[in-house]
Order: sequence, then C-alpha cells, then structure tokens
Amino acid sequence: MASTSVYLFIATLLAASAFAAADTTTQPTTQPMADGAMVGPALRFTMKSLGGKDINLAQYQGKVILMVNTASHCGNTPQYALLEAMYKKYADQGFVILGFPSNDFGKQEPGTDVEISQFCTRNYGVTFDMFSKVDVKGDNMCDLYKFLTSPDTDKPFDGDIHWNFEKFLIDRDGNVVARFSPGTKPNTPQVISAIEAQLAKKS
Repeated sequence: MASTSVYLFIATLLAASAFAAADTTTQPTTQPMADGAMVGPALRFTMKSLGGKDINLAQYQGKVILMVNTASHCGNTPQYALLEAMYKKYADQGFVILGFPSNDFGKQEPGTDVEISQFCTRNYGVTFDMFSKVDVKGDNMCDLYKFLTSPDTDKPFDGDIHWNFEKFLIDRDGNVVARFSPGTKPNTPQVISAIEAQLAKKS
C-alpha cells in the first residue's frame, strides 16, 4: 500500500511538471545578455538589415524605440519625412526608429531591399535603421511581428496590423508601452508626448 502511494505521488508530480512545461501563454521575461544585462521581450529577435546583415535587436537595449512597418507606395509613405525629422530631433537622447518594409497591404512595397534603400534615401533622406522586407501578417509573419501582435505576448497592445506605418513604442527595457495606428502621424502630440515621457526615464 505504501509503495502504491509513493508511485501515485511521483506520477502526480511528473504530470504537474509536464503541464507547466506545456504552458506557453505567459508573458516573456527578460533574458540575460553576454555582459549580464537583461534583454526585454521585444528585443529578443535577430532581423536582417537592408544590406543583408544579421542584426540582433538586443543591441538597442537601453534605447527608446519606435518600430514601424513601412511601404514605398502608400498614402502614408510621406510619414518617412516626419519619422526622419523625429529621429534627428531625439537621437542624441537615445531614441531610435526601426523600419520594417512590408508588401502585405495593397502590394505597396514591391521592390527589392536595394530598391527600398535607394527610395528611402533619395526621396526622404532616411538615416534611421531600416530592415529587410518582412511579412507582418498571415502565415509567413515574421517572429517579431508574431510577438507584437499576439495576445499571449503583447497585451494590451496586441491585435493584427491594420495597414502600413503602424507604430509600436518600446521603452529602454525592451517592453512595448504604446501603439499608434497607421494614420496617426509621428508628429502628433500623443506620439511626441509618449516618446518624450520614455526618454525622460532611465533604464
């Protein structure tokens, strides 16, 4: 009888451990970098630059970040100029913009990475960091945007990307702290005040 009770107890513990291991709905916690610093959940991804170089987003830890899905042939494309102006204004305070071109909406980003780079430089003088074209919705959605849009990882800022130039504000610790619709221009008071509030904080 005693042996049977012991076996049942062990079986119960194993079942509980298996259930805990299968639970993937919890918010990601920070992870350590090589130097001992902690990487926030929005920065645990490696993306390709427009030049084809692998970029570990952990390098932006400690910065205030605006992530934007972009397109070259959209009614919102002139926002590139506003984004560039904002970047130049706040860069010395630790502000960066990460642009992620996408062809998901109206096929408005059909070009190659080289063509996208040339377009941004020639038409808007973009100097903030731009990345290789990705999918931000659908079956081929990249891992970064799976994180940004999933209710399992990014409440209360989850939900499908609606159109080009949706914006996510990331704090210095790598957490999403605000989201702005595609039609909300970067120079609107609500965007500026949110960015300035984060810049005023120290990691």
